[in-house]
Amino acid sequence: MVNFGILGFGLHAVKRMMPGFSRSSHCRVTALSRRDRAKAEESARQFQIPHAFDSAEALCRCPDVDAVFVTTPNACHLQDVLLALQCGKPVLCEKPVAVNADECRQMIEAARRANLLFGVAQVFRFEESTRRLRERLAEGQIGRPIFARGEFSFLADPSHPRKWLNDRAVAGGGPIADIGVHCVDTLRYILQDEVERVSARGATDAGSGTVESAAALTLEFSRGLLASVLVSFRAEYRTPFEFVGDKGVLFADNALTVEHPIQIQLKRNNTIVESETVSNPLAYANQVDAFALAVEGKMAYPVPGEQGWQNQEILDAAYRSIASGRAEDVPRRV
Repeated sequence: MVNFGILGFGLHAVKRMMPGFSRSSHCRVTALSRRDRAKAEESARQFQIPHAFDSAEALCRCPDVDAVFVTTPNACHLQDVLLALQCGKPVLCEKPVAVNADECRQMIEAARRANLLFGVAQVFRFEESTRRLRERLAEGQIGRPIFARGEFSFLADPSHPRKWLNDRAVAGGGPIADIGVHCVDTLRYILQDEVERVSARGATDAGSGTVESAAALTLEFSRGLLASVLVSFRAEYRTPFEFVGDKGVLFADNALTVEHPIQIQLKRNNTIVESETVSNPLAYANQVDAFALAVEGKMAYPVPGEQGWQNQEILDAAYRSIASGRAEDVPRRV
């Protein structure tokens, strides 16, 4: 049993992570940290977590913590990951791993020097829906893939608990960084291919602060497939994904949701010829269990830090494209 310490215990921990840990088989939470000591102790009582800290270092040095899960705001990831590694703890870090690719490099190099596991919490890789889409494409159900699209939106108004979402200095970007990373990673995973170039356009509005409020990306994959990614902080939650080939189409509305069952439809000649229903209630549990088993040396963690670095190179290229007005190349890190 691997004991996790959650560094930066906030809304995501309450809504997603703790329900995931409650369903896990190989790990548990033994410590948490929040900036406010009273709030940390309140959260620890609520979830019956033995240790509460207001210091990241105290959590990382706690002898009852085997691994650290970093869930602080994006701009804090570098210092928090490096601290945990310096304290001799394997680290699982929320996405996006950093605010730029150079920070990712620093984390990965530090983990290699310390000979410690460093993984990325790209939770949608642990979903049944993404697994089945990947398998069905690999089986050739749509023939040769030609293009794909992924969308991700949710409403991030001024009352959203993550107040820093519209502050580029803290978030690293807007929806491209926050949820575009999910689309990018999911497409890479399902297609089993890498992005070589990115073209992007961003939109702003009165409430977007120093980041984009919506964006459109075109990803050029190495085997010739083109993919579009649309992201927004101004529309209701939705995550449709579609893969179009020369022999058919695979489509799933809200493909990434963990809230309710998803239908994966196979279409040929504009007719649904097959429909499969899948659910993702164990995605968060599967993620932490996989990391725990990797810590124990029983398996390789499926999303090592290098995968997060590659995702960040794509995000960085998207922001360069918005600034330059042209397609930008993506360095290969995996």
